[in-house]
Amino acid sequence: MATHNKNLSDFSHMEVASANSYRFGIVVSQWNAEVTGKLLDGAYETLTKYGAKEHSIRIIQVPGSYELTSGADILLRDKALDAVICLGCVIQGETKHFDYICSAVAHGISHVALKHNKPVIFGVLTTDNLQQALDRAGGKHGNKGAEAAVTAIQMAALSAI
Repeated sequence: MATHNKNLSDFSHMEVASANSYRFGIVVSQWNAEVTGKLLDGAYETLTKYGAKEHSIRIIQVPGSYELTSGADILLRDKALDAVICLGCVIQGETKHFDYICSAVAHGISHVALKHNKPVIFGVLTTDNLQQALDRAGGKHGNKGAEAAVTAIQMAALSAI
């Protein structure tokens, strides 16, 4: 497995732009809160680490990952936002529900980004079990929320060119 015992949130190999002049939205799912709360912490801490001001980060919560798309669309009504980070966690169950939700969320996030011509970042874990999610929400594989924040910073900087 490519991620076996590898921290995917190591950014030492790249230069991350300053987030000082950008405004960010974060929409986070309340479903699987044990995981999404850690993703939110990782995203927020990373944005501020790279210079984002607390008042330049707007956070909203939505019931589940399916609603991340609507949440991002609502946040982007604020034209001053430079990027939106979507954080959620969908864990495989015994039905096809997992496949439908994951597909809808991925397509929806892409659609909102194109609709508003702004970066909308996919920070949604799609795992087989809770342990895999925890491993990617501050565990041995890093924090996908932090990764999404770095992506948002980089894309905001790219969009400003």
